[in-house]
Amino acid sequence: MKPILKNVLAVIVGIFVGSAVNLVLVSAGHAVIPLPEGADVSTTEGFRESIKQFTPIHFLTPFLAHALGTLAGAFLAAKIAASHNGKLAMAIGVLFLIGGIAAVAMFGGPIWFAIVDLVFAYLPMAWLGARLARNR
Repeated sequence: MKPILKNVLAVIVGIFVGSAVNLVLVSAGHAVIPLPEGADVSTTEGFRESIKQFTPIHFLTPFLAHALGTLAGAFLAAKIAASHNGKLAMAIGVLFLIGGIAAVAMFGGPIWFAIVDLVFAYLPMAWLGARLARNR
């Protein structure tokens, strides 16, 4: 396979797998940490209103979903890539960071969570994914 095609495939697989990990963890999080009474997260508007009832523990699974989804996507992108492994892993981190910024803009939430999530869940995890892929 040509290196450019392999690199494109690496990014596509990284985005797909990272998004899947994120989705599974967010979905499973409600089973582990039940939503507050009366919370409706099935619509954007319902989520915006329900997030006001969330306690700090309710933000644990979204943070882990964002961090581990980015880590998995970046790791796979770096592992599959023919060249520029670290850069492609960081590209996954940047793309997921853009998604995180969009989510903060759409849903709001406490500022402390937005800062922790945007600073620690994306670029550091992409860097770690690249490092782990290099060491294996």
